[in-house]
Amino acid sequence: MSGVSVSEARASYETVIGLEVHVELKTRSKIFCGCSTSFGAPPNTNVCPVCLGHPGTLPVLNEGAVELALRAALALNCRINQDCKFDRKNYFYPDLPKGYQISQYDQPIGEDGYVEIEVGGERKRIGIVRVHLEEDAGKSMHAPDGSHTLVDYNRTGVPLIEIVSKPDIRSPEEARLYLEAIKSIMEYCDVSDCRMEEGSLRCDANISLRPFGQREFGQKTELKNMNSFRNVQRALEYEAERQTAVLSAGGVVEQETRRFDEATQTTVSMRSKEEAHDYRYFPEPDLVRLHISDEWLERVRGSLPELPLAKRDRYVAELGLPPYDAGVLTADRGVAEYFEAVVACGADPKTASNWVMGDVLASLKATGERIQACPVSPANLAGLMKQVEAGRISIKQARDVFKIMWDTGKDAETVIREQGMEQISDEGMLAAIVDEVIANNPKSVEDYRSGKTKALAALVGQTMKATKGKANPAVVNKLILERIGSPDSGASGGGPADA
Repeated sequence: MSGVSVSEARASYETVIGLEVHVELKTRSKIFCGCSTSFGAPPNTNVCPVCLGHPGTLPVLNEGAVELALRAALALNCRINQDCKFDRKNYFYPDLPKGYQISQYDQPIGEDGYVEIEVGGERKRIGIVRVHLEEDAGKSMHAPDGSHTLVDYNRTGVPLIEIVSKPDIRSPEEARLYLEAIKSIMEYCDVSDCRMEEGSLRCDANISLRPFGQREFGQKTELKNMNSFRNVQRALEYEAERQTAVLSAGGVVEQETRRFDEATQTTVSMRSKEEAHDYRYFPEPDLVRLHISDEWLERVRGSLPELPLAKRDRYVAELGLPPYDAGVLTADRGVAEYFEAVVACGADPKTASNWVMGDVLASLKATGERIQACPVSPANLAGLMKQVEAGRISIKQARDVFKIMWDTGKDAETVIREQGMEQISDEGMLAAIVDEVIANNPKSVEDYRSGKTKALAALVGQTMKATKGKANPAVVNKLILERIGSPDSGASGGGPADA
C-alpha cells in the first residue's frame, strides 16, 4: 500500500475486538476465607494464612459469591452449568502469593450468553463465551522511577467473575457501549459496585485487524491498564491505527500484551503473550465439585430485577418517553428508581424526565455525588413541578427554587413562601400594571400593530420588570393582546412573547 496514508488504509481492514471484563463481587468476605473485602484498608491488613497461601491451609467456598456469580450469568442470558468445578491456573507473579489462582477453566458457571447494545439507533447482539468465578490477585504498585515494586495483598482472594465476550465487537465505540451495558447490568443486579477507580470493574481488550472479506482472524494484541470507558475506546482507537500502519507497511503484528499510557494516549509493549496452555490448568484438588440445584437456580432467576434494556423499552412504550431519555434514565439503576418515584408522586413522565436529566443530574455531576445522595427527594421534586403546573411560579423561578431546595433540603412550598417568589396570575392585579406599560410605550404598541410582532416581547418585559419578575408571562401576554389587538396581516415572525 505504498503511497496510501494510514487513515486511507484503515478502510481496507475490519476491526475485530473481544473484551475480558473482570467484576469484583459485592461480598463482605473473600471467596475462600473470612477476610474482609472492604476497599481502602491499610496495605496487607485484610489478609490471613489462607489468602496468603501459607502451607497447610485449605480454601472454603463462599456461598454468597457463587450466588452473585449465578445472578450475573443469568442476567447475561447464559446457559448455567449446574455441575461445574474449580481449577488451578498456575503462573508466577509477585501479586499471586500461592503461585496459582483458583479459577474455572473448562466448566465455568455460565456459557453462551449475550448482551444487546444500541449502535446508531439499531440493536446489536454481542455474544458472551463464558462467565467464570475466580479469586482476585493482589495489587502491584510500581515506583515511578522503576527502582522497586510494592505489593498490597488485601485484594488477594476477593471474589470476582470474568466475562469473556465473543469477537463480535467491530469498533472501539461498540466496545465502550458494551462495557457500559455490562456495568449497568451488574449494578442493576446488585452484583458489584463497579467502581473502576477502585478496581472493582476492570477490562482487558483483544484487538486484531483483517482485510474485509477475510474469514480468518488477524494476529491479536491484548491491551491492559485502562481505567475508564473513555480510555478503553481511546486505547482501541490508537491500537487500530498502529496495527494498520504495521500491516500497510508490509509488517507483521506481534502477539503481545500492551498497556495504555494515559499521558501520551498511546499503547506501549509490556511482554509477549502466553497461550492458555502455559497456565497448566488442572482441577483444584482442595475443592469439591460445585452443584447448583434446580431450586437454587430458579430462586435466583426469580429474584432478578427488570434489566436496563427491558426498562428502557417500557419507558418508551408505556410512559411515552423518547428513546434518548429512556436510555439516559435507565443507564443507572439509582437514577431510574429516582425517576420512577417522582412519577409515582403524580408528576408527568416527560416533565419529570426533563428535570431529572437536567437539573438533578447536572447538580450531582457538579458535586461528584451519586443519585443516592440527592438532597431533593422524589416527592419534593414532584411538588416543585406541581407548583409550576399550578401557575404559582414560572419555569425560570422553579430553577431558582430547585437550587435552594438542593442547598437546604426544604420543599418547594416552603421555599416559595420564604422567598416571596409566588407568581402573580390574578388578572385583576395585573391589569393596571399592563395598562400603565402600554401607555408608557406607544412606540412598541405602534410597532406591533404595524406587523413587528417581536415588539410584544418588549411590552411583556416591561411588565415583568414592573412586577419584579413575579407576573405570570402567559397572563401578561393575554392581557396585552386583549388591549392592543392583532398586528396587521402579513406581519413578520414571532409568536407570543415569553419571559
